[in-house]
Amino acid sequence: MPETSSRVQALRSPKTIRSQCARVLDLARTGGAPHFAIDETRLPFVADLVANVTRAAYPNLVVPFHARWRHFGVGGVARERELDAELAFEDAPEWARAKIDLAVVSVLLDAGAGSAWSFHEGGKTFVRSEGLAVASFRMFMACAFASDKSAFCVNASGLEALTVDKLASGFQVTADNPLVGLEGRVALLQALGRALRSRPDLFGPDGRPGFLFDICAGAQAGGQNISAADLLETVLEGFSPIWPGRVEVDGENMGDVWPYAPLAKSGESLVPFHKLSQWLTYSLIEPIEASGVKITDVGGLTGLTEYRNGGLFLDAGVLVPKAPDALAKEYAPGDEFIVEWRALTVALLDAVAPLVCERLGKTTAEFPLAKVLEGGTWAAGRKIAAEKREGGGPPLRIVSDGTVF
Repeated sequence: MPETSSRVQALRSPKTIRSQCARVLDLARTGGAPHFAIDETRLPFVADLVANVTRAAYPNLVVPFHARWRHFGVGGVARERELDAELAFEDAPEWARAKIDLAVVSVLLDAGAGSAWSFHEGGKTFVRSEGLAVASFRMFMACAFASDKSAFCVNASGLEALTVDKLASGFQVTADNPLVGLEGRVALLQALGRALRSRPDLFGPDGRPGFLFDICAGAQAGGQNISAADLLETVLEGFSPIWPGRVEVDGENMGDVWPYAPLAKSGESLVPFHKLSQWLTYSLIEPIEASGVKITDVGGLTGLTEYRNGGLFLDAGVLVPKAPDALAKEYAPGDEFIVEWRALTVALLDAVAPLVCERLGKTTAEFPLAKVLEGGTWAAGRKIAAEKREGGGPPLRIVSDGTVF
């Protein structure tokens, strides 16, 4: 494989995500951000809200990391145990591979569903991220992402054979139950299949996402410490071909990385977020660690830039659009308004996290950002949205192709 350039490596690093987003926050603090003013006197209100939501959900403050696994239990149904029962006779590596396979497809299908879609299971209705989790879980349990229809796995051949009709059926999509970005989701998973096939060094001879466990286990056996940032960079390297063509740097497709012209005068003008890839990385940590491989420095990952976390700061009055009609418009993911909002969200999550820890009586080491997110900011964003708007939709509108949010 061609050697990755230093600039590409930097733009795949959580350190660069943090530093670029901090630069945007510095602009906003001095009035130099074109789209948002910032009122940091509202941060204590946000910290209070997040701390209260966290205590309500986790009275003992034993909070897991923010990960896709939380969504599989929606409605009080222990779906993960259902998979565990099917995997009961497998060895630990195969158990980990299956869990990683599920996490990968479920996260990549977790882009915003839109307000008109829902999923029905057992007489209950689930919407948005939880609905997408249940739908993807049911398809996985039906072996819909595998070439062997009796195997609980994901592989290149199974993904390459996926069609719009198959995903629409699995997600209960109809004219009256439309899912935003349906075609984009299928194209993304088909592209994932091709990427898995092209990198047997990362995904094994069958092209399985779960082979990442073998990579991590081998590294640990060789005496290497594996950080969350290392895992993210491996995910970004392996999955970089799947993203729709956006920004390319030194011949490589960068995915969730966007130009932001106001930074150009003082250095790098690209702002990376890697939202879905970081959400995926958070979700891989549990099955990898449960199978005996330690992942260090989980706090090195950043907050996730999406409707709930970003909506929290808008609805709480920390971020104030400069244009009076800004929230009435519809945006594309690459619009400067959205890039600025997302960058400020990352930086403000870092700013509010220690305030939340203070209110919970925890140190930042005891209660890292991954727990603040789960406790946490995502739920607080949903709560305040429900209070402000019927249906609890986000405060802004983005035209999504199913591959970013």
